[in-house]
Amino acid sequence: MAGEGILSHPLIFTVSVLIISCLVVHILRRKLDKNRFKRRYHPIGGTVFNQLLNFNRVHHYMTDLARKHKTYRLLGPFRNEVYTADPVNVEYMLKTNFENYRKGEYNYINLRDLLGDGIFAVDGDKWRQQRKLSSYEFSTKVLRDFSSVVFKNNAAKLADIVSESAKSNQPMDVQDLFMKSTLDSIFKVAFGIELDCMCGTNEESRRFSDAFDDASAKTLWRYVDVLWKMKKLLNVGSEASLKQNIKQIDDFVYKLINIKIELMRNTKDYYSIKKDDILSRFLQVTQTDQKYLRDIILNFVIAGKDTTAAALSWFIYMLCKYPTIQEKVAEEVREATKSTESITNMADFAAGISEEALDKMNYLHAAITETLRLYPSVPVDAKICHADDIWPDGYSIRKGDMVCYLPYAMGRMKFLWGDDAEEYKPERWLNEDGIFLQDSPFKFTAFQAGPRICLGKEFAYRQMKTFSAVLLSCFTFKLADENKPVNYRTMINLHIDGGLQVIALRR
Repeated sequence: MAGEGILSHPLIFTVSVLIISCLVVHILRRKLDKNRFKRRYHPIGGTVFNQLLNFNRVHHYMTDLARKHKTYRLLGPFRNEVYTADPVNVEYMLKTNFENYRKGEYNYINLRDLLGDGIFAVDGDKWRQQRKLSSYEFSTKVLRDFSSVVFKNNAAKLADIVSESAKSNQPMDVQDLFMKSTLDSIFKVAFGIELDCMCGTNEESRRFSDAFDDASAKTLWRYVDVLWKMKKLLNVGSEASLKQNIKQIDDFVYKLINIKIELMRNTKDYYSIKKDDILSRFLQVTQTDQKYLRDIILNFVIAGKDTTAAALSWFIYMLCKYPTIQEKVAEEVREATKSTESITNMADFAAGISEEALDKMNYLHAAITETLRLYPSVPVDAKICHADDIWPDGYSIRKGDMVCYLPYAMGRMKFLWGDDAEEYKPERWLNEDGIFLQDSPFKFTAFQAGPRICLGKEFAYRQMKTFSAVLLSCFTFKLADENKPVNYRTMINLHIDGGLQVIALRR
């Protein structure tokens, strides 16, 4: 019979058993909850095993649920998960009652093999220490000036590579180029190291980058794989592969740290020398072990490489889909930089882009922001509820619940953005005079909000605008295959699955 055929499939049978187990646990919890008649809980959207079945399209799945319920629950065998696209709840979680919603032990255990005790995985004193030091570093003029030079240099290198592809009219994976370029940038700015990953001269850095991407995907898989701890104990499957990825990552990072330590030992008066990179300045103000430095470095990498490269990749994709907007951005850049002729020297053009010129690029700023609204680099963010609570919408949250806000889904909600929510319209960010207008960070959540708001927001915008200004002044971009579907890869950051093949034409 057909029913017997379905149940004989081992994955479907296992998931069916687990879903039934979730429902049984939920019923038992309700019976044991003495205050159940006084409390109201958000509507049930499904179980965590529905996420498993929809893993490769999980953000579509959660968006569909958010359209039915602004906030909903997924039942799980160990804890419920609450997902919200309601800015009122987001503000309460990220700001009003911030202390009650932490990364928590659950997130820490899932993330620690990759991110360790870095800022994105911890709470308490470790988070405050790194936040304080990082906040100071990102606010210094030294870092702003240094990073601007790095961004311009790497944008010019990238433009030279794109120019070679344009000459041969060959497709290129622009996401791969952005990943290499932003990796070069973050290692130079954060750690004072020249990788030159873009030009293909550093095979080690390429292996590191690939291992980091794979580790990110396998780390996110832990959130839907209830057997991951057993797999880790037995060193099989995805956990065995993750272990190999982590070893490659660690070998690379510890080598970098040792290079820095040797430099300190062999350079006279090292601490009195003016240092521009973040790692040197961390070493100057804090004595810490190599494991902690490793964790800090990897958290900077995921913040400075993946998020920016993913955003730029989706930005080029949207400009390919909307060529009129691409031309409008290019026209604004040329006007702001006073470029009237064809650009022949990429390095000179990049070096000449001033902060004042970047500030005038309101339409470019709006187009990048509109891309982040629809394709946020971090599509979902999770916390753990520390104590029983009631949200502003009147529904209860239990201690131990995982609570998440949904940047990807929120960017597609008509109740937030209007009937044209799923359309790409940079104009929604501009006033009548064409000046960029900020929106509430609890509605546009691409950079988080509250005490954990992204410290590198302006840093990221400067890099994205610099790269975009150089590339769009010199080239027109088209998709290599207009009919090929473009989807995301389910991992911590929203990468384009399989990269983005484009063709560049010289202007």
